[in-house]
Amino acid sequence: MSPQNSVVYLDHAATSWPKPKCVQEAMWKAMEEEGANPGRGGHAMALQAGKRLMKARMAIAELFHIQNPLDIAFTLNTTMALNMAIMGVLHAGDHIITTSLEHNSVRRPLGWLKKELGISITYIDTDVHGNLDIKQVEAAINNNTKLLICNHSSNLLGTILPVKELGLLAKHHGLLFLVDAAQSAGVVPIDVQAMGIDMLAFPGHKGLLGPTGTGGLYIHPEVDVKPLLYGGTGSHSEEVEQPETRPDRYEAGTPNTIGIAGLEAGIRFIMKQTVSKLYEHEWGLTQQLMKGLMSISGVRVLGPKLGEARTGIVAFQVHTLNSSELAFRLDREFGIAVRAGYHCTPLAHATAGTIGEGAVRASVGWNTTVEDIEKLVAAVKHCSEYS
Repeated sequence: MSPQNSVVYLDHAATSWPKPKCVQEAMWKAMEEEGANPGRGGHAMALQAGKRLMKARMAIAELFHIQNPLDIAFTLNTTMALNMAIMGVLHAGDHIITTSLEHNSVRRPLGWLKKELGISITYIDTDVHGNLDIKQVEAAINNNTKLLICNHSSNLLGTILPVKELGLLAKHHGLLFLVDAAQSAGVVPIDVQAMGIDMLAFPGHKGLLGPTGTGGLYIHPEVDVKPLLYGGTGSHSEEVEQPETRPDRYEAGTPNTIGIAGLEAGIRFIMKQTVSKLYEHEWGLTQQLMKGLMSISGVRVLGPKLGEARTGIVAFQVHTLNSSELAFRLDREFGIAVRAGYHCTPLAHATAGTIGEGAVRASVGWNTTVEDIEKLVAAVKHCSEYS
C-alpha cells in the first residue's frame, strides 16, 4: 500500500501533501528540459530556465494582484522572506508593533535586533480566540514606530486577522506594513494593493501546493530593503556592490529552478480551482471537525468559535492526555498525521492559555475528505476513553 493511501494526512499547516500531479510533472519536466542555470549563460537552456522563473513570478503576481512581477524575490521559505524584510528595513532606535499571535520567524529576528540594535517592540495582545482590537494597535504608535507586522492567519488558532484594516491604519500613519501569509497564501484572497501591504512573505510549499524549498517576498516598488544575501546574480558582474536591479538585488546565488517550476504549477492549479472554493472546502471541514471534537468529553477546541471565519487549522487539547502523547498515538495506532507541541509560536500558546501543555493541531488541505475528519474524531474519542 502506498503512503498516500495508508496515511490520513492532517498536517497541511506544516506543508501540503500530496502535491497535485501537475506539480510533480512540472518539476520533472524542468529537470529534464530546463536544468541549466538561469541568468548564468546565453545558451538556449539557460534562457529557457530564466523564462521559467519569469512565468512563476507572473503567476504569483496574478494571484496576489502585484503590478510588477519583478517586485517578487524568491526565497527558500517564509522564514527567509520574513528575515529579509525585517533585517532589511529596520535600524537602531526603530519601534515595531506586532501581535501576540506571531511565529518565531518574526519573534526571533525582532529579538535579535532588539539585543543588537536596541529596537523596541510592542506586542499587542489578542483575546483567547485570536481577535485583535485595532484601537490598541493605533494607541501603540509613537514617533519612532517604523513597522507594523502581523500574520494573516495564526498557525495555532486559525484566526484570520483584519489585514485590510491594519493596512489602512499603517498607511494613515506612514508605517511600513509586513504581512506573514504562511497560512493564508492560496486559501484566503490576498490583494496587496487593496490591503495596503508593503511586504508580503509567503511559502511555496503550503497553500500554494509547491515543493519545499520555495517561497518569496513581495516588496512594494517604493520600499527600500537591504539584501539578506550578497553574491553572484548573473548581472552587473563587473561591479563590487550588489546590483540595484530587481529581483537580482535579492536573489544572489543559483535559484531553485526545479522547485519554482513546481510552485508555478501549484499556483496555476489553485487559480483553476479558485481560492474561494478552496477556502469553502477547508472551512466546511474545520466546522465538521470542531463539531466532532466538541462532542467528546474533556476536549477543548482552540481558536474562533463554531461558524466563524478561520483557515483550515483546528488545534485542541484532551484533558486526560498529554498533547505529544496523543499525537504519537494517532500516528502509531491510527495512521493519522497531526502536529503537537508549541508549533514554533509560544506567543500564540501564551495567548490561548496552553503554555505548559501545548496542543494537537490538525490542519486540512485541498485533498482532505469528510472521511478523514471522521477518522480523526473517532480516533480522538477512542484515545480519550482509553488513556
